[in-house]
Amino acid sequence: MGKSRVIGLDIGTTAVRAAQLDFGSGGPSSSNQPTLVRYGEVPIPIGAVRDGEVTDQLVVSNAIRELWAKVKFESKDVVIGVGNQRVVVRELSVPAMPLPQIRTSLPFQVQEMLPMATDEALLDFFPTSEGAGESGPVVNGLLVAAVRDTVSANVLAVESAGLRPTMVDLNGFALLRGMIRGENVGRTIALVDIGARVTDVVVVAQGLPRFVRTLPLGGQDATDGIARSMNVSGTEAESLKRQIGIGFSVPADLADAAEALSDVCRHLIEAIRNTFVYFASNNPSASIDLVIMTGGGAHLPGLGQYLSSASRLPVTLGNPLEAVQVARTAGGREAFAGHESLMALSMGLAYGVAA
Repeated sequence: MGKSRVIGLDIGTTAVRAAQLDFGSGGPSSSNQPTLVRYGEVPIPIGAVRDGEVTDQLVVSNAIRELWAKVKFESKDVVIGVGNQRVVVRELSVPAMPLPQIRTSLPFQVQEMLPMATDEALLDFFPTSEGAGESGPVVNGLLVAAVRDTVSANVLAVESAGLRPTMVDLNGFALLRGMIRGENVGRTIALVDIGARVTDVVVVAQGLPRFVRTLPLGGQDATDGIARSMNVSGTEAESLKRQIGIGFSVPADLADAAEALSDVCRHLIEAIRNTFVYFASNNPSASIDLVIMTGGGAHLPGLGQYLSSASRLPVTLGNPLEAVQVARTAGGREAFAGHESLMALSMGLAYGVAA
């Protein structure tokens, strides 16, 4: 029987967020609808986490301790995520064998595919289908290779806070588990999680990941652009960003800020659209039906419409709470109104133990 209650911990650029899910009898592998028991977040200063990697262990550890003291989570066991430019995801087909043997054999099979030495990387394999190769049956899937130092830095910060990381999951897979529920399981969905410094794009078909890409742009890049153009603080720039949005007319005195915001958003949307085009060219039989946006950057006014226009696809804001019950101990569903998409990663990480 699996553990009934699991905590997912999302270490972001601007905050640490954690969600505790109760899966009932049978644990995460059961068909029970989970319940969000507790959720909370604590802000962290810009620079403590860069591109998804902890760079100031003390600051992040203190924020995690504060989060646990504030929310009163019932365990110190957590599932954490990893996802940045130093995590590589590639399609891979290997001779059919049990999954533990596949994982053991990876260092001998994938060296030519990676930009780093295999002894510097943590390797994993996510099977998606079976097929026939030239020499016999094969297993098709996604190879995940993360630079060891990237994972170690985040694990050390969590351990320094007195917690026990029980699993390290790929952020892209966590998004899938948190968002692909109900009718979306049978569709081809593009998940776009816009963080402060990185944007994760995951294309999911029939409930399985088909393509994962991490883009080195996010909402904080837009804030920084406005701060430079207007010579204002980061806090003022963030407020201006939300006020201006994308695709709206602005007063003359905000023209420079609007141009700076538009420049960053244009590059981000082009990178996302090009990712969709790349996927479509390699998977002509699996056209994307819907784009679901999550993360703090997804709340920028007009950005969803911009992405929809550029990609010619319907775009919606994700809500991971649609597939769960919300306990009173978490504050009730109304406590998260308008902020649900920020919870996608932490909730998805809690689902990861069922994988």
